[in-house]
Amino acid sequence: MSVISIKPHTISPGLDPATVNIAVVIPTYKRPEHIVRTVNSVTAQVTQRIYAVVVVENDAKGGEGVLAASKLLSSGAARGLVIVEPRQGNCNAYNAGFAAALATFPNLTHVAIIDDDEIATPHWLETLALASDVADIVGGPQLPVFDDAVGALRFSNHPVFRPAHATSGSAGLITSTGNCLMSVAVLHSMGPPWLDERFNFLGGGDTDFFTRCRQKGFRFRWAKEAAVNETVPARRTERSWITARSLRNGLISALIQRKHNPGLVGRCKVIFKSLALLALSPLRSILLWRETGSFYAGSYHMMIAAGRVLAEFGYTIEQYREPEKN
Repeated sequence: MSVISIKPHTISPGLDPATVNIAVVIPTYKRPEHIVRTVNSVTAQVTQRIYAVVVVENDAKGGEGVLAASKLLSSGAARGLVIVEPRQGNCNAYNAGFAAALATFPNLTHVAIIDDDEIATPHWLETLALASDVADIVGGPQLPVFDDAVGALRFSNHPVFRPAHATSGSAGLITSTGNCLMSVAVLHSMGPPWLDERFNFLGGGDTDFFTRCRQKGFRFRWAKEAAVNETVPARRTERSWITARSLRNGLISALIQRKHNPGLVGRCKVIFKSLALLALSPLRSILLWRETGSFYAGSYHMMIAAGRVLAEFGYTIEQYREPEKN
């Protein structure tokens, strides 16, 4: 499949695509106010590197995000382009952003990603880029900023809000595209399409993508200092949302392993692992409960194990089907 050429909705005045080495892809869906904050934080990066944003509007019907981002770019307050991906789904949006970046910038060396509910810290891009000297894919933490102070006190130590790694250095794998940078060589090797569109509404397309990257031998690194601040709305500190996210993470884990272990032997292997994790989950949950001081946080391991087992019965949780409610 060849790279699809996507006609930009808006291009910032005076943009010289040949000078851009890093494209920062920012998918957006029904967050017109926050996308302005996100783009402004990327524009304010402290770095000498030449970069541009690629905002991907994934709400073709509403279009509030494209209007907000286009206003910024048209005024010259930010450099880059805005495109519209009419097919809803986070994998579709990421794939469209990658395709647009590769088609627009002939001298691209890296693509970074930040989500539209995140704010980049001033040295975010430079820190990721420096770490990329010794790795193909670099990830950084998404630090939660809670809208609900009471929810923050109750759930800030829950694993769904914890970064994937605690310290900087070589990493076996990163699992989120919400804060990362990868070389163009990765994109040329892995697609298109890059993210598997079957994960559009379930989530986990990024974990599956990075799992395939690892299988191809690409190197990963974690840069703790390359942080972004992620806005956590009050609904994400409700027990129902956290429970659904925990079960969903288990579902994704099983589905990805099933995908990468085809055949009867592979299926049996995945089922055995799910049952083993279910058996061990009470002990692991007790240990996490002691660590966090929260029984609810400790129950995460049991939720993960339950999600993996439910996946074997076709159960699914598509939290991204209505992302504005997610």
